[in-house]
Amino acid sequence: MSKWSNTSFWNFVARQLLRNRIWVIVLIVAFTVFMASQWKYIRFTQTEANLLPDDHKDNIAYANFLKTFGEEGNVIVLAVNKEAVFTIKNFKEWNNMMTSIQKNKEVELVVSFKELKQLVKNDSTQSFELNPFIDFSKVGQISYLNTKKETLFKELPFYESLLFNKKTGTIRSVIYLKKNIVNKPARKEFVLKKLLPAIETFKAKTRVDLHVSGMPYIRTLNAQAIISEISLFIGATLFITSLIFYFFFRSFRTTLMAIFVVLIGVMWSFGLLGLLRYEITVLTALVPSLIVIIGIPNCIFLTNKYHQEARAHGNKAKALQRVLTKVGTATFITNVTTAVGFATFIITNNDLLKEFGIVTSINIMALFVLSLFVIPIFFSYMPIPKEKHLEHLERNYLVGFRDWIIRQVKYHNVKVYSVAIIVLIAGIIGVYEMKISGSVLEDMPKGTAFFEDIRFFEKEFNGVLPVEIMIDTKHKKGVMKMSTLKKMDELQQAIEEIPELSKPVSVVNLVKYAKQAYYNGNPDFYALPNSQEQAFILPYLKNASKNTADNPLKTYVDKTGRYGRISTFMKEVGTDEMKKIEEKLNEKITKLFPEERYTVSITGKALLFQKGTSYLLDNLIESLIFAVLLTAGLIFFLFRSFKMILVALIPNLLPLLSTAGLMGYLGIPIKPSTILVFGIAFGLSVDDTIRFLAQYRQELKLNNWKIKKSIFKTLEEEGPSMFYTSIVLLFGFSVFTLSDFGGTIALGGLVSITLLFGMLTNLILLPSLVLSLNKTLANQQELKEPTLDIIVDDAEIEKEIEKEPI
Repeated sequence: MSKWSNTSFWNFVARQLLRNRIWVIVLIVAFTVFMASQWKYIRFTQTEANLLPDDHKDNIAYANFLKTFGEEGNVIVLAVNKEAVFTIKNFKEWNNMMTSIQKNKEVELVVSFKELKQLVKNDSTQSFELNPFIDFSKVGQISYLNTKKETLFKELPFYESLLFNKKTGTIRSVIYLKKNIVNKPARKEFVLKKLLPAIETFKAKTRVDLHVSGMPYIRTLNAQAIISEISLFIGATLFITSLIFYFFFRSFRTTLMAIFVVLIGVMWSFGLLGLLRYEITVLTALVPSLIVIIGIPNCIFLTNKYHQEARAHGNKAKALQRVLTKVGTATFITNVTTAVGFATFIITNNDLLKEFGIVTSINIMALFVLSLFVIPIFFSYMPIPKEKHLEHLERNYLVGFRDWIIRQVKYHNVKVYSVAIIVLIAGIIGVYEMKISGSVLEDMPKGTAFFEDIRFFEKEFNGVLPVEIMIDTKHKKGVMKMSTLKKMDELQQAIEEIPELSKPVSVVNLVKYAKQAYYNGNPDFYALPNSQEQAFILPYLKNASKNTADNPLKTYVDKTGRYGRISTFMKEVGTDEMKKIEEKLNEKITKLFPEERYTVSITGKALLFQKGTSYLLDNLIESLIFAVLLTAGLIFFLFRSFKMILVALIPNLLPLLSTAGLMGYLGIPIKPSTILVFGIAFGLSVDDTIRFLAQYRQELKLNNWKIKKSIFKTLEEEGPSMFYTSIVLLFGFSVFTLSDFGGTIALGGLVSITLLFGMLTNLILLPSLVLSLNKTLANQQELKEPTLDIIVDDAEIEKEIEKEPI
């Protein structure tokens, strides 16, 4: 597009927009109604984020496990102290609660006192029977309950760590949900409308302190917390950014206009989620708030330019036409660079990030169009700004800040570069202190009751995050061979030695229990049968398994007997700790299970999330590099100068490096939420760079290619807008620190810090670099004509307006 056609295009847009204001308003209203109609398709995600691609070997291993044994995260656990529950009243209320829970159609199985079975030998049928552990006709006798309590803790080692902690006396019941509802809305309905009311009823009647956890429960309450924060963030960002907007312009009408623009943008963002049938995730939940934060600076920039034009000549129609014609391209380019910062997430092999990138980038460009249409139309119906509305252009604090910036650039170049070098070195050192973390629990709200219960179960039962080991014996009924059972037992012993893992459960525990039952329940015989005993104990167990309703093997061995599983739970650990745990397990597995005879895989959602974090880190680094290269290409396309690329990237990469260093010093780990900071901050910060360079280019022409004069005129012209927009973005993102989620807090705080650094580097380091890389008088031939005149000069605009005024 030539310079002439670029100016003509925006002049044409200005004329058509202002001449057809009613039709434009009708179109905006109609489109908003359409987008609102798509809200009915909005759904909240029912699953955790899968950070690995579908064809990744760990995803394939997990899919094979699910195919063989079904969903592993279907367990909800309730725990209470034994002294609190083994009273006649509380015991009855506990069983009433568990009975009411068992009756729900979403529940597959409940393992509690009423359902607790004791394995008993039946010599007549040569099999084992599962008999009730509690005779409920005797629960009114406290002596009977005490006897059963002692029996449970002393004579049933099979249930140790599964249902009780022998050391502390904590007892728990286990609820197994039907596997086909774990990742569906029915899970949420059960937890919120059936489980929680039953628990509250029990607490009200007994005054017993009850703890609840398990992945279905955690996921449901975590999702509710995310949903509750959406309205909090929208309200808080709207309040703080509108307050700043009013503080700058001191006009209620103009502030209401800005609020109207961003609210329409928020409505469109929800509509787009519904239109694309995307679920609301922990990332897409932030999109409406981001629209508010990014939308207000657009309003500030266009309003500030309009006020500058109105003050210059006092003609409202001419001021509106000149604003669109003069900065239309600049506003478009800066919105494109912001959208690019988010759009680069699309190139990752991750659906969560792709959807976030698509929705955010589309909404940013839609918001640009909305701002460009609504703001001129609004001012066209309003009277020309009064002098009091233009006072913000020369406020003392703004003039003082601008003068301080100019002094740093004019007289303190050495100090500026020294500080930049110190920040650079400190950032590099800090980067080496950074750690990677991929715990699925780390970003959950720490102050909530359900997170406190997670810590309780970590202390009492070594965690709630399921980890599964699947063993493929490659032969039918291979799991029940004594050689395989012994290998599994040895592996389980190795697991018990790892403090971050709970006591494992598998068919081995059941076979040990079978031997104990064969010897009339004597706990001294809870062990694997020897070669002589297996000949007459295993047939009992196999005969018992023929009764499919009470088949004790079905949970731990598949129907063919080829696949077995060892289930354990894990505490919250970081990526490095998880790698060490996996290395220990793999070392033992390699020793026990030769590859030619067995295929063993360690899997589970917790492990999958850990691995996905490291994979995602590589993807996000690639996307950030892609964003930098894309921005560099855009700057070269616009300015046709390699120097411009250099001076544009340095002030924007230095804040990213300093933030990364700060994360290292403060011990903030790299994880999915914090790695997003860099792409978002870069896309937003580079906007100021492009606006500065565009205005600087224009000032060069007006000031006979004199570098110093042009730099300082640019700071006077663009400094206020850069300051205003940066402050809004800084405070807007700081709202996310109100979150209960650690990841969201880190995202908001780190983006705010990065944008603060970015504002200072763009206002001080950027002009200093321009001065240092050029002589006092610029070489007009060296600075080639740009592909687009981002900011058009006044003479060119006047020619276009004279051709066809409004």
